Amino acid sequence: MRLKMVPSETKIDFFGISKLSIGLSTVLIIGSIIAFFTMGLNFGIDFRGGSLLMVDTPEAVSVAEYRAVLNPLDLGDVSVTEITDPAAVLKNEVKHTILIRMEQQDGDPAVQNDLIKQVKTTLSEAFSGIKYLQTDSVGAKVSGELVQAGILAIVLAVGAVLFYIWLRFEWQFSVGAVAALLHDIILTIGIFCVTQIEFNLTIIAAILTIVGYSLNDTVVVFDRVRENLRRYKKKELAGVLNLSINETLSRTVMTSVTTLIALLALYFLGGDVIRGFTFAMIWGVIVGTYSSVFVASVILLRLGVKRDWDKDNSAAGTQFANIDA
Repeated sequence: MRLKMVPSETKIDFFGISKLSIGLSTVLIIGSIIAFFTMGLNFGIDFRGGSLLMVDTPEAVSVAEYRAVLNPLDLGDVSVTEITDPAAVLKNEVKHTILIRMEQQDGDPAVQNDLIKQVKTTLSEAFSGIKYLQTDSVGAKVSGELVQAGILAIVLAVGAVLFYIWLRFEWQFSVGAVAALLHDIILTIGIFCVTQIEFNLTIIAAILTIVGYSLNDTVVVFDRVRENLRRYKKKELAGVLNLSINETLSRTVMTSVTTLIALLALYFLGGDVIRGFTFAMIWGVIVGTYSSVFVASVILLRLGVKRDWDKDNSAAGTQFANIDA
């Protein structure tokens, strides 16, 4: 017996609530922009510069004890966080892991290296048996370059999507797909501003993954739209879009739910190290699925599209539409 999360045939009117969905998206986008300029992102050391130490002790040591030991060193902005690992708890492998983040002290890397040595010496004297699991240090210049590289990666990814969809379909499809991607990216940045979860390079990787996931979902819908435009030449465009979304709804829901199951397992059992990445992915899958149905398709409906796909149109940019890619 096959598992079905939605019936094989559905007749949901997705465009009956298009004004509500577009209004909701507009409010969320405006809210995300306001949150970005008022709250800002909680940048990690990848973007701010600084040092990170991950330590482990045989016995439990409170965060307050770590702070009491580090305060006399006058390190500036220091963050001490206890790392939990639910998987280790289930295995009865109790760990006492602490993550220490320190802001950039000086432009000279040698000063930062000396500071790390001083911190390690102080911690070793205070807590016997302490182990240093990870040591990272990023200079101010490097962090600035990483910010530029991260922004460039996102811009290039969106640009590549615009070009790809334009070649495969028409420019109206391309605009709808890119609008959906920008919708997903802005809302993802907005949720990180509101929650103040650390924003680092792994989140950039998550955003790029979200772009790929959302694009895949949108292309599946658009490909069915193109097929139905050929099949139902006299049917209204809204009807063709509704039919196409309903026909791909089972695949969309199944893909999203199975992906979310894996991500939720990683979020609750994967520990704090990858929690930010998995949170971004969970949010991205939800908004990506939403945008492919309620944003990309609505914009395509507003822009209109060529109805007779049996006739070639060299000006449409669809000369590569029949290739397998």
